[in-house]
Formats: sequence, C-alpha cells, structure tokens
Amino acid sequence: MMMIMKKLRTPPLASWNEFCCASSRVLRYSTQTLTPNHVNSTSSTATATTLYHRLVGFREPSIVPVLDQWVGEGRPIDQEDLHRIIKQLRKFSRYKHALQICQWMNDKPYLDVSHKSISVELDLISKVYGLKQAEDYFNKIPNNLRVWQVYGALLNCYKEAKSLEKAESTFQIMRDLGYSKSLTYNVMMGLYSTMLQYEKLDLLMDEMEQKGIPIDKFTYAIRLNAYAKTSEIPKMEKLLLKMEADPEIQMEWHAYTTVANGYLKTGDQENIKKAVVLLKKSEYLIRPSQKKIAYEILLTLYASAGRKSDVYRVWKVYKNMGKFYNHGYLCMMSSLAKLDCVDEVAKLYEEWERGCVYFDYQIPNLVITVYCKKGLLEKAEGVVERLVKGGHEPNASTWSRMAMGYVKNGGMEKAVEAMRKSILGSYKGWSVDTATLTSILEFLDRNGNADEAKEMIGLLERKGHLLEEVYESIVKKLSRTSVIDCQDYKTE
Repeated sequence: MMMIMKKLRTPPLASWNEFCCASSRVLRYSTQTLTPNHVNSTSSTATATTLYHRLVGFREPSIVPVLDQWVGEGRPIDQEDLHRIIKQLRKFSRYKHALQICQWMNDKPYLDVSHKSISVELDLISKVYGLKQAEDYFNKIPNNLRVWQVYGALLNCYKEAKSLEKAESTFQIMRDLGYSKSLTYNVMMGLYSTMLQYEKLDLLMDEMEQKGIPIDKFTYAIRLNAYAKTSEIPKMEKLLLKMEADPEIQMEWHAYTTVANGYLKTGDQENIKKAVVLLKKSEYLIRPSQKKIAYEILLTLYASAGRKSDVYRVWKVYKNMGKFYNHGYLCMMSSLAKLDCVDEVAKLYEEWERGCVYFDYQIPNLVITVYCKKGLLEKAEGVVERLVKGGHEPNASTWSRMAMGYVKNGGMEKAVEAMRKSILGSYKGWSVDTATLTSILEFLDRNGNADEAKEMIGLLERKGHLLEEVYESIVKKLSRTSVIDCQDYKTE
C-alpha cells in the first residue's frame, strides 16, 4: 500500500490530459504533473533509454525484478523517467505493469509521492482490479490529500465504468468543494453522451456559463458530436458558428469532420454538398502528428459522400507518409466497398498482401464480406484458401462471414459447417451473428435435424457465447417458424 503520509511535493498538478477518439473528442482525467526533481540528476540519456527498454520490453508477469536489478547494479533512478515509462505502458494498455511500477515507487523512501502518483495509482487500480478496489484505495486517502485532481481521477473511473449514479454523486461533491472546472464538466458530459442522455448536456453547459466556468474546445466538441449523432442539424450548425466566433477557441480539423458526418447521416443531397465543403476545410487544419487518424477518417467520410476522386486523392497523400499501416488499408478498402468498387477492393487486397509486415485478419475478412454480399462465393472461398496456404488458419470471424454468405446465397449445408467452425474457433469477445445463426437453426429444424440444432446451441453455451440477449433473439425469431418449442434448444 502506498505510503500515503509521505511528504507531498509542493508543485500542484498542472492539468488533466486529453484523449482523442476517431470521430469525436472524449475526455479523461490525466495524471500529468509538473516534472519532479530527479533523484539523481546525473543520470544520462543513455542510462534512461536503457531502463526504458528494459521495462517496456519486459513481458513476464512481474516487472519488479527488473527494477530491483537496476538498483542492485548501482544505477541511478530518475523519477521523471519512471513516470514517462508508466505513461508509455498505459498507452500500450499494460496497466498491470504500470501499477507495479507505481507500487514499487511507493515503497522507496527516496522517491516523492505526489498528487500525480495518487491519481495514477487510483486509475490503474480501477483498470487492473476493478472499481471496488479503486474505491477502497480512495477511501484510505486522508481527506486533506483528496485534492481536486484525485477526485477527478475517481470521477473518471466512474465514467469509464459507466457508473452514472456514483459519477453524479462524486460530481456533486466536487461542486460542493469548489472543484468545478471545465474538465470536470467535460467528463460528466462525456458520460451523459455515452449513456445517450443528451438532454443533460445543455443543462451542464448552461451551468458552466452561469458559474463563469470556461467552455473550452472539448466542451464544444462533445455537444457538437451529440447534435451530429441525433441529426439535430440546425442546432449543430448554430453551435459550429458559435465555435468559429469564439476568440478563445482554435478550430481543429475534427470539429469539421464531426459536423460533416452529421450532414452525411441525413442522406440529403444539399447536406452532402455542405459536408464535402467542410471536409475540404478540415484538411487545411491537420497537423503533421494528426495525419494518420485524420486521413483515415477522411477516407471514410468522402466515401460516404460518394466522392471517389477525393477518396483516391486522400489515399495518395496517406501513402506518401512513408509508412505501411494495416488500418489505413482497412479504411481504404472499406471506402471502396462502400462505393461498390469490388474489383478495386480485390486489387488493393493483393497490394496489401505483398507489403504487409504484421498480418491482420480484419483485412481478408473484410474482403470475404464484400464478396459474400455480392454473391461471389467462389472468390470468397478463394480468399480462405489463400489464408490457409499462407499459414493463417481462418478464424471464427472468417467462418462467421462465410456462413453469412452461404445463407444469403442459399448454400445452407455449407452454412451449417461454416457456423460450426466459427463457434468451435470462437474466442473471448467474439459475438455470434444471430440472424445467420437463426437461419441455420430454422434450416436444420425444417429438415428434421433438431438434435443438430440443439447441439449447436449447446456448443455456443459451453463456449460462453449464449448470452441472454442472444438466446432471446434466437427464441423470438425461431418462434415464428419452428415446430419445436424453442425452450428445447436451451441445454440444461
């Protein structure tokens, strides 16, 4: 447990960090702080780099022996370097290792405990061990150390867990303590958006204005994205004009792509024209560090607008970045599929096969889906054969897509086999295509193979994929046509 009563560093936490999602800005509390003094200011860049590579490259369950060995070799410990390494591990979702470093630092009397340390540890405990353990940790922090940054980290834990009632309670406590800041409101607005309670957003923005709390670019972005999702076009346009007129707001590319996406969702031709204008406007605001994600979004949105020439124009710029990105090919191939350019999808797939460094099942699976939807089953089967020849065994998603294609095109016997392979090869997080599964069960039922149908349901259950909502969906659809009581499909 953290030595909570250690003397805190005097510099306060500078800010919370911002976290950017693909099509909208989403906020989370950060643990960024002013740089702590080095424990040993003589440590060299080479030494820091060596420690970084040792820790980031380590893959065993516990990272503590690496730190102990480092100290045992008489090497200096630079607290700033450790915080940077923790940040990098969090970026890689290696939360357990990051938490181990935090706890190792807590046990060292020569390392300072800061508000940053408390906030980071709270966040990591929530990610590694769950919300209950994070709450237990928070409750052990003395009241005088529960500064706004620590409360903010707790609020963000509730936001990530979608625990609305507890988030609202913590938010009220922060109000009462005078901890009302822009980011506090932004986190709550982000949670309300996630919970689809969009009506709460205007209430919070009104409260911010009444209290003189600055409405920043993230506040605007959350509200703008909500308007786009609900197709409230006049309100969306009005808010965009307000943003552009606000001297405190520096417009960024994603604000325009968000509005463009809102226009495109309506399907109205005039709105599509407005969307294209904004997409081109957004391109001038893209900073070098943002090019990858920005171009990937632009590919998708230009395709939605039916602008094939712009899709290829952006793709050319994207490829000139000089790096090979699987996700870029996935976006481009999805865009071409949306434009109904099947042959061009196939051509790009061949290009990807020649140049890919890290294999990604999403790409061949996308091609299979495109072929199956067009009834080109032989070509879809050809992709599967190429996977096998290349040493890549088709996964559960591959077979699920093939099953969908067979059902769609009347190849029910093959669909049954493909679905069975999909379930057998399923993994944690995989979800069954209930529409395809129901069609297969109906086929088996009609053809007197009820036992085989029940076996398939039992296999799903044993694999842990027969969630209640999945079962209810199957029951609802089968009840229309099945001659057998649907309850018979459920295993004991």
